Amino acid sequence: MDIATPAPDLIGLTALAFVLGLRHGIDADHLAAIDAMTRFNATTRPALARLTGLWFSVGHGGVVLAVAFGVAVVAHAWQAPHWLEPFGAWASIAILLLLGLSNLLAVFTTPPGTVVTFAGWRSTLYGRVLRAAGAWPILGVGVLFAISFDTLSQAALMAVTGTASRGLLAVGLLAGAFVVGMIATDGLNGWFVARLMARTLRGAARASRVMALSVSGISIGTAALGAAAQASSAADRWIDAHQGQFATLIIGIVVASFLVGLRLTRTAPPDDATGGDNLSGLQG
Repeated sequence: MDIATPAPDLIGLTALAFVLGLRHGIDADHLAAIDAMTRFNATTRPALARLTGLWFSVGHGGVVLAVAFGVAVVAHAWQAPHWLEPFGAWASIAILLLLGLSNLLAVFTTPPGTVVTFAGWRSTLYGRVLRAAGAWPILGVGVLFAISFDTLSQAALMAVTGTASRGLLAVGLLAGAFVVGMIATDGLNGWFVARLMARTLRGAARASRVMALSVSGISIGTAALGAAAQASSAADRWIDAHQGQFATLIIGIVVASFLVGLRLTRTAPPDDATGGDNLSGLQG
């Protein structure tokens, strides 16, 4: 892509960055971390609990922006190796597929009436920091979770692409669109979990299955599209031409899963004496 790249191409790249941000926001580790911190703060800090996803994604997004602009500043003296883009793409595809299948398995192996726990390697590794009690500590957890190959490689590739297209303005546009997409899904997830805290355990169990299935479907579907794009130039062009539709579809699936989940919590029968009457017993 050269300096004369027309505006429609930049718009398409921005739409793609936004879609990637949406999908990144429903990464299993994001969902697991936000879920844990929201539950931890729900009883004593309900206002903070509702904003957990927002603060987490702001910290995470700050790293993305810093890396993107940092790489862009030195891009004139550093050329990304030719293998970085395909390697990063295939690494993301593998992670998406693994997490999608892991969470799909969790849906079918979790006993009925039990909330499905999202599978994610970072949420297990950093388990102790998920008891963050405050906006700044939650923001710090978001920064910590951003230190990973998939996040940093995506930020670097957006920087290189933006610099080759229209300089720092394009870098800010691409990285900003990615962060906005991530904030949208992470923020919605934190609000969703906070709402579930007031619902019955049986209803929350149903809602968690809906969310887990939608996350698994998006992850596996995105991995399949990515693999097709890497394997075929024709498929790559077709996917590139339909970025807007994919963005709309992802947004629709995420919003629908939240709405259906909340609906199920309202229609679920009351818990019995042994099941408890709310989610407080699930807090670690």
